[in-house]
Amino acid sequence: MSGPGARHWEQNKEATIYVGNLHESTTQQLLHQLAAHHGRVQKVHIPIDRVNGKHQGFGFVEYNTEADATYAANILNNVALFGQPLRVNKASADKQKNVEIGAELFVGNLDAMVDEKTLYDVFSRFGSLTSAPKIARDQVNMSKGYGFISYADFEASDAAIEHMDSQYIMNKAITVQYAFKKDGKGERHGDDAERMLAKQAKAHGVAPAVQPLPAHLFQGATPNGPQAMLGDGRGPHGPSGYGAPRPGPAQASLPPPPSGLPARPPTGAPANFFPPPNSFGPPPFANGSAPPGFGPPGYR
Repeated sequence: MSGPGARHWEQNKEATIYVGNLHESTTQQLLHQLAAHHGRVQKVHIPIDRVNGKHQGFGFVEYNTEADATYAANILNNVALFGQPLRVNKASADKQKNVEIGAELFVGNLDAMVDEKTLYDVFSRFGSLTSAPKIARDQVNMSKGYGFISYADFEASDAAIEHMDSQYIMNKAITVQYAFKKDGKGERHGDDAERMLAKQAKAHGVAPAVQPLPAHLFQGATPNGPQAMLGDGRGPHGPSGYGAPRPGPAQASLPPPPSGLPARPPTGAPANFFPPPNSFGPPPFANGSAPPGFGPPGYR
């Protein structure tokens, strides 16, 4: 058995399981007792945050044999501990391990015409998404005006906030900030503890869980996102990118006059401009005079 100071990645990874979504009240002793019901445990390790002295929501359990670890991973996955379902999988060195990074953004004040593909086109330029953008919708599938973006790392989410907060999409200036955590305590993602967890996970080859993106999000997508989508030209790629201002309305031009009629008056012509006699209007009398009320002033 390894000494108490040994790190989990120095152990037998084939016989080790990853346990995620741990409640803050979970201790190494409690996790050891739970894990011991499903095999002979060699060691339990729950990393502690040096900043706040609390654990970071995940831990590792090393069993005597790979068979015990496999059995425990199948049994313990989704078992509720303090009301939270555990996320358990094998921590083999040759398999990609998953962890929730926490780089989840809330996007508010969305125009009713903004859909999931629009959010994908705009926000995917800042980094890889772990899942498709989500827009909150009502019972008739109408947008509630807000949605969520989940990135694979904090570098991407920080960049998205920097460049997109208060930016216009369609006709509204959106708000972009870290989303509230699901524990209901009023804390947002992106805190120091989550960033430290993400940094450690990346250093030890733990990758964020990635869901396949729907194929329709890629149909018609352009490398620079939707053109002329955002209204103030403040995008990260300048006026030539998706931050380009919308073009103004085209100037209406008058159609050419019908054949046989005089040209329309030039701009600025007096309001009492009249065409020459006999050009249009009622025909003149037989003697060449016009009916009363027709013709320019003074014409009789």
